[in-house]
Amino acid sequence: MTAVTTELSEDRIERPVRRRRTPVTVLCWLAVLPAAGWAVLRLAGLERGPLVQAFAFTPYVAAGALAPLVLALALRRRGPAVVAALAALALAGVVVPRALDADEPAVDGPTVRVLTANLLLGQADPGALVDLVRTRRVDVLAVQEFTPQAAATLDRLGLATLLPYRELAAEPGATGSGLYARFPLSDTGARRNQGFAFRQAYGTVAVPGAPPVRVESAHPASPYEVRVVPDWFTDLRAQPPATPHGPLSVLAGDFNATLDHAPLRALIATGYADAADATGRGLVGTWGPYDGDPIPPVTIDHVLADRRIAVRAVSVHPLPGSDHRAVLAELRLPAAR
Repeated sequence: MTAVTTELSEDRIERPVRRRRTPVTVLCWLAVLPAAGWAVLRLAGLERGPLVQAFAFTPYVAAGALAPLVLALALRRRGPAVVAALAALALAGVVVPRALDADEPAVDGPTVRVLTANLLLGQADPGALVDLVRTRRVDVLAVQEFTPQAAATLDRLGLATLLPYRELAAEPGATGSGLYARFPLSDTGARRNQGFAFRQAYGTVAVPGAPPVRVESAHPASPYEVRVVPDWFTDLRAQPPATPHGPLSVLAGDFNATLDHAPLRALIATGYADAADATGRGLVGTWGPYDGDPIPPVTIDHVLADRRIAVRAVSVHPLPGSDHRAVLAELRLPAAR
């Protein structure tokens, strides 16, 4: 009788313990699965609909993915801990390299400094932009959301003297584009994207001592809401690919995409290098809170350089009046043969 009583007592103790463990395990899985799902979708390049906007914040998700891992380890839940660790490692694997320098090609040609700036409907401070061009000795300037009034004011403040060669497609509102250069331009023009009808000025820059370099001021559509995501895909897929066995090319502008967006990665894979990523500056924000909006900074402005071009340095600069920051890339070109 004593043995039976003891067995019943032990059974009553084990059942409440199991019942207490189950809700805790469920809680762990609920904490782990969002980061794990995000990692799977990011690695597979499956951003669709509202995920297009959300994926811009992947670096923040990667940092936050450590929290469910710590929780699962603290609560000694092996299954959730393993999944959380895999998710954290996967997200770190795609984010951390942006903070590290990459190997660069060995080139011995001249240096050219390329600056890109979104002027926010032409409202950016023109004096600040001209000062930036002057003090940073900019050789090529790509501008987006470029209006006729901005063009006139920039010239009046001295940009015409600093960068006398240009291809301008200024328009009221957000669709205008411009390309300025210290050196002669040829084969110039401005094409219009199909999505939001943004213009993209382009031209071939004759840098002394280097092969010709084609530069385009990029500005694909913004995925600001779900219904325009198809326009975003259309414009990004229409960006000019690199020509690894042809002329050198550079795309500089507001791409409305980060390195966590598959269409931008596909464009880079044609033979470009993201200048900021190559120099360990790939996590520096270029759009977000700069005009007062409570948005964490994200990196959507880029200079994409042909992989035969070495990236020496990248810096990001405030541009008063704009919701973007200007991106300056110092590029070392191959020598002319």
